[in-house]
Amino acid sequence: MKKIEYIVLMLLVSLSAVAQKESANVREGNKLYKSSKYTDAEIAYRKGLLQNPKSFEANFNLGNALFRQKKYPEALEQYSNTAALQPKEKGKIAAAFHNIGNSFLSDKKYEDAIKSYEKALKNNPKDNDTRYNLAYAQAQLKKQQEKDKNKDKNKKDDKQDQNKPDPKPKEQPQQPKPQPQQPQMSKQNAQQILDALQQDEKNAQDKAKKQQARGTIKSDIDW
Repeated sequence: MKKIEYIVLMLLVSLSAVAQKESANVREGNKLYKSSKYTDAEIAYRKGLLQNPKSFEANFNLGNALFRQKKYPEALEQYSNTAALQPKEKGKIAAAFHNIGNSFLSDKKYEDAIKSYEKALKNNPKDNDTRYNLAYAQAQLKKQQEKDKNKDKNKKDDKQDQNKPDPKPKEQPQQPKPQPQQPQMSKQNAQQILDALQQDEKNAQDKAKKQQARGTIKSDIDW
């Protein structure tokens, strides 16, 4: 992301012109800010505001000092106070809304950031840094919306899956076991078999009688 903070030390460029209107504390705050001593700069700006609460430079640069310390909600409040001063210069109004957008952007409030950048561009259409940050915020909002959409879809799918009954395992249909084929027998065949069995039995009896006859010892001697 390019140039998240729009450092309005353009105000410091013209500091010599307004130096007489600014308090010593505000001027000291500017020096500390440029030396990256943001906490000390915040203290100096607050002292300056006690002397001149309507100082655009003191209010605005206090917001910058808070932003650099990552105190985004406080910085947002300070930038909003700055915009409420309604300075006559459109460049100052644009700068205020630009940094309001930066505060929203740092807090991932992309829709609010976009609106603020649009207000800044309305007052300063040639500000490429604001235009860049606007495009960045729009891209981040799109990603966030897609992410939220996918999250909602996953929750919906999970809920539907929970309501579905557990699928029953498929069973293979049982095939009937083959039964042994019983031979078909006609009455005629049955009679033939019965006659054959009876004949066999008769033959067996006759054979047994013959064997008994052969085994008998006859005696011709009389006693």
